[in-house]
Amino acid sequence: MVGAASIVALFSFLSRIVGLIRDRILLGHFGAGSELDAYYAAFKVPDLVFSLLVIGSLSATFIPIFTGHYFGVMSREKAWKFASNTLNILVIAMIALSVIVAIFARPFAALIAPGFDGVQQTLVADMTRIMLFAQIFLAISVVFGSMLQSLKRFLLFSLAPIFYNVGIIIGGLWFTEVFGTIGLAWGVVLGAFLHMLVQLYGALDAGYRWKPILHVTDKDTKEMLRLTGPRMLGIAVNQINFVVLTIIATTLAVGSVTVFQIAYNIQFFAVGIIGVSYAIAVFPQFVEEIERHDFTKFISTFSHAVRHVLFFMIPLTIVFLVLRAQIVRVVAGAGDFDWASTIRTANTLAFFTFSFVTQSLSLILARVFFAFRDTTTPLIAGLVSALLSLMSALWLSGIFGVMGLAMAFSIASIVHVVLLWFPLRQRIGSLDELRILKSIYIMISAGLGCAVVTQFLKPIIVSVIPLDTFVGVLSQGLIAGGAGLMVYTLICHLFRSEELQEIIAGAKRRVLKSSSPKETMTSESI
Repeated sequence: MVGAASIVALFSFLSRIVGLIRDRILLGHFGAGSELDAYYAAFKVPDLVFSLLVIGSLSATFIPIFTGHYFGVMSREKAWKFASNTLNILVIAMIALSVIVAIFARPFAALIAPGFDGVQQTLVADMTRIMLFAQIFLAISVVFGSMLQSLKRFLLFSLAPIFYNVGIIIGGLWFTEVFGTIGLAWGVVLGAFLHMLVQLYGALDAGYRWKPILHVTDKDTKEMLRLTGPRMLGIAVNQINFVVLTIIATTLAVGSVTVFQIAYNIQFFAVGIIGVSYAIAVFPQFVEEIERHDFTKFISTFSHAVRHVLFFMIPLTIVFLVLRAQIVRVVAGAGDFDWASTIRTANTLAFFTFSFVTQSLSLILARVFFAFRDTTTPLIAGLVSALLSLMSALWLSGIFGVMGLAMAFSIASIVHVVLLWFPLRQRIGSLDELRILKSIYIMISAGLGCAVVTQFLKPIIVSVIPLDTFVGVLSQGLIAGGAGLMVYTLICHLFRSEELQEIIAGAKRRVLKSSSPKETMTSESI
């Protein structure tokens, strides 16, 4: 689990870096203004279609079914047929839905951006139509990626998002010079195409060959559809919740959509690297242990995953909170993105950080239920938390503006974890909570030391390195944050943190394995 998570986390980190470069380029060129507001708003409907149809049908269903066939007795060919059948059904459905969305793009633009004027809404509609091509490419790519996850081939799966962001950067730098603002949308299409090509290579290398089959009534498809229904509704709730938050943002001050989206992108840097990586790495393991009814092993795996996520996310929460202005300035402080926009984004980011831990845990908890082939419980938890998010957003945005949207998001995230944890505990029994609580005590103690050191060093660094340049701001963040994380690690070491010891031992094993001498002959050749 740690090895797989390390691979995914490393390339996720690189992808997030490229993503932050992407955001800085876009903000430096357009600023927090109407053009980027339209660009981010245009994502909402295509993302909703993609999430409902693709993520809804694959995240909870494909991997358990594919894994069951591939690693079964004499059934590998059945796994490949299931993959082709799923791909064919998905592509046909995506094309059909994309045509419908393209026809009604203008009314959808008015619905998701009621605060925009007519020109902005037209731009949103035009970008939406173009981005639908990207969703079709991504749908194909996700099927290939699900195969690679099932086979625990995480390298190419983890590389694909980097190419996606590269495509968007090309769109921002060059396509906009040729096509104008609409070139941003064509950059998204290019990125999605590159995303697909990378994972296609991985799937072909694993042995996949496309087959022109289309069975909608076979056993596997019926099982997938049975599980897909509640999962689709759950994703619809999450996506609609985010769309509603965007709609509310369009009614606030100009640039609020961009501020909200950039703050969300920055906070997901941490969640994506740690939370998503561990959730992806551990999901196939959950499936195997639950299919074998080895619940003792499952509880151990679950406990390890939770404690390792907490080990990383607690200090990251502190560092992002203390250095939020520096982080935003490094990511977005260029060109037309002024200091006032930086402060608004930093304050919004501050309230997102309070959900770092719960967002990461909810990703792991949801995959436990998926491994049990239960998509109903996550749906119910999502409905309740989304309703709470909506009510909180309407109230808090009226008081705090765009910051209120981040507050509402974090409140809902905390409730979501509670609503997933307790049903799982009732189903399994103990989830090793005492061991987890002991680890949390050590991590929080170390986290306090991290916060004190980071905050203490900020003014000292300013007296040595001026903050009127990108390098100065970056240096302050790296030095203060790096020192804080070193103190966190040292305190964990003094407290004999079990998680730190496991991570160090895992790293040593990987180094020794990679450097160990290889035999030049096998027993068969002797």
